[in-house]
Amino acid sequence: MAQRDVEANHPNDIVISQPDLHEDYDCFYAAVFEREDPKLRQLPFAVQQKQIIVTCNYEARRRGLYKLQLVKEARKRCPEVIIALGEDLTPFRNASKDNYLFLRSHAWNRKVERLGFDEVFMDATDVVDYNLDMMNRKALSSSFFHLDRNDPTVGFSFDAASISGHTFPPASTETDFPLVSKAMLTGPPHDELFLRLLLGSHLAQYLRHKLEEHKSYTSTVGVSTNKILSKLVGNVNKPKGQTTLLPPYNRSPDTDHSNVTRFLDAHDIGKIPGIGFKTAQKIRQHILKRPAAFQSGIIFGPTKEQIFVGDVRLYPGMSADVLERLLASPGTPKELGSKIWGLINGVDDTEVAKAKDIPQQISIEDSYIKLNLMSEVRKELAMLTCSLIKRMRLDLTTEAEDMTVNDEKLSVKKTVDGPRKWLAHPKTLRLTTRPRLPRNPDGSRPRLFNRISKSCNMPSVVFSFNHSTETIAEKVVNGSLLPLFHQLHSGDSGWDLSLVNLCATNMALTGTDGKNGAGRDIGRMFRRQDDVLKEWRFDEVDEAPSHSFQAAVVNKSQHSESEQRSNKNNDSSLTGSEDMYLNTRNLKDTEDAWNSEGETASLGEACTLCGATMPAFAMSAHRRFHSLPD
Repeated sequence: MAQRDVEANHPNDIVISQPDLHEDYDCFYAAVFEREDPKLRQLPFAVQQKQIIVTCNYEARRRGLYKLQLVKEARKRCPEVIIALGEDLTPFRNASKDNYLFLRSHAWNRKVERLGFDEVFMDATDVVDYNLDMMNRKALSSSFFHLDRNDPTVGFSFDAASISGHTFPPASTETDFPLVSKAMLTGPPHDELFLRLLLGSHLAQYLRHKLEEHKSYTSTVGVSTNKILSKLVGNVNKPKGQTTLLPPYNRSPDTDHSNVTRFLDAHDIGKIPGIGFKTAQKIRQHILKRPAAFQSGIIFGPTKEQIFVGDVRLYPGMSADVLERLLASPGTPKELGSKIWGLINGVDDTEVAKAKDIPQQISIEDSYIKLNLMSEVRKELAMLTCSLIKRMRLDLTTEAEDMTVNDEKLSVKKTVDGPRKWLAHPKTLRLTTRPRLPRNPDGSRPRLFNRISKSCNMPSVVFSFNHSTETIAEKVVNGSLLPLFHQLHSGDSGWDLSLVNLCATNMALTGTDGKNGAGRDIGRMFRRQDDVLKEWRFDEVDEAPSHSFQAAVVNKSQHSESEQRSNKNNDSSLTGSEDMYLNTRNLKDTEDAWNSEGETASLGEACTLCGATMPAFAMSAHRRFHSLPD
C-alpha cells in the first residue's frame, strides 16, 4: 500500500511512493462457463439468477444486453441469447479462489485482497522496490523483472523504457507514448513515482497474460497508488486491457489541478467507491437544491440527474466540514465528511488487507422480489443453511493426515484416509433480513436498504461429518434459525422480505502445527510419535536362559532346599523372566533374591566395629567417629 503524508487543509498534496494493482476479471460468471465450453465465447451468452441477468459476455453486450437486466427483456432484445442458470455459486467461488491463490503467489508481502468473486487488490510495494533497486538504468530496453529475490533466474524480460498498456492521460499518438527520459532517472519525486508505476504496469501485464494462459480468464487492471484510484482507472479500457494513472499526482500551483483531479472530476459522485446511494443522494440534493430523481422499478436504476465529482469539489464553500454537517445523522460514522472529501480528491488511506488462510466470516445471502410466506421462509432458510455448511467445509476444513492402523489378519500396518479436520470453528451464527416497506400511494416503492439482525451461538452439530448436509441444515433451521426469525418478525405473516442473509462469524482457530493455528495439535502429535521415536526404539525379546546361566544362578542363589524343589517343579515351557514363579514367602532376606553378589558388593564396605555398611570413601570418617571420646 502506498505510504503518504497528507496535510489536513490540502487533501490534494499527496506524497505517494508505491503502486497498487486492481485486477477485475472480465465477465467473470460468464467466463467460468466459457472456460468449460469455449464455443460460448463467440455467441451471445448470459448468466441468470432469479429473473435477472447478473452478467453477460461482450458479444451479448454488443447486441444490447447488460447487467441487472430482466431476463424477459433480454430475450426480447436478443432472442438468440444463450442463458445459463447461475444459482449455484460453487463453481464461481472455486474459480475465484484459484485465481486469488495464483495472484497471491506473486505478492512477497502477502497483501492481496479479494473484493467479491471477480476483483482483487494487490499491493506491489516489495516486488517493485526490489526491482527498482536492481534496475540497470543504463540499459532500460533490456531489463529483467525479478519475481523471486532468492533466485535471480525467476522472472521475465521487459522494456523499462516505456509504460506497458494504456495510460491516463492517454497518449495522443504512438510517438507521444510516455517514455523514460534521462532526467526522470535522477529527477524529482514525481519522476521516481513514474518509475515505480512503470514497473507496476509491467508486472500487471505479466500477471494478466499468465492468468489468461494458464487459467483461461481475461482481466482488466488498473495501476495507481491506492485502492480507489487503481479501481477507477482500471475501468477506462475494458475488456482485456490495463491503464496506469500517470503523475503528477499533486496539484500544480499554477492550475490548481493534477492528473488525479482531472481523472476523478469526470466521474459521477455515485460511481466513487465508498460513496453509497444515500450519501450520493444527499450530496446531489445539496448541489441541486432539491431531491435528485432516479429510475425506479423492480430493479432500481441509476440516477436520472448526474452530479460529477468536479461539481462537488469545486462547489462554492465546499469542504470536509460542510460535508460533515451535510451527512450527519444518527448512526453516521465519525468524520464521514472528511473521508468523503478525501475520496473525491483521490486520497484513500485504506490498506490492502494481508492475505489470510482463514476468512473472518462466511456469509450466504439471497434476494427476493417477494417473500412473505412462512413456508417459503423455511424453505429458503434450509437452502441457505445447506450452502453455508458447504462453504464452511470448503473454506474452514482441510484433509486430515492419513492414519496408520493395524491389520490383525495380515499382521501388518496399512494406511487409510483420515477424516477432514476443522481449521477454525465459527462461534456465532447470525441471521439478517431486509424488510420491504409498503408501497407509496402512487404505487412506487420506497428505496430502503436497512437490515435487521439477530445472533446466537453456532450449533455444534454443524461441525459433524457423521450426518448429511441436509440433515444438519434441518436441525439448525428448527433449533436456531426459526427462533431467531421470530425474534425479528413476529407472527407468520404481515411482513415481506427482499433479502435473507446467514453468516458464520467470530472464528476460533483450532490446534494445528501451522503458524496460523491456536496452539499445537495434540492428537496429531500422539499419532506421529511412533514415527518420530522409531530410531531410538528397541524391542525387548524374552529368551530362555542358557544351561550355564541356569547353573550360575543355582550356585549363587541363597534359596532353601524347599525353594529349589519348587523351581525344579516349574513348567519348563515358561521361558520368559515374567513367566518364572518366584516364591518369596520363606526367604530370609528378600533383597538377596533380587540382587546378585556383584550388586551387593557395590553397596560399599562393612564396619568391623558396628557392622554398618557404607561407601568406601566414607569409611575413614566413620572410623574417626568411633575413635572420638564418649
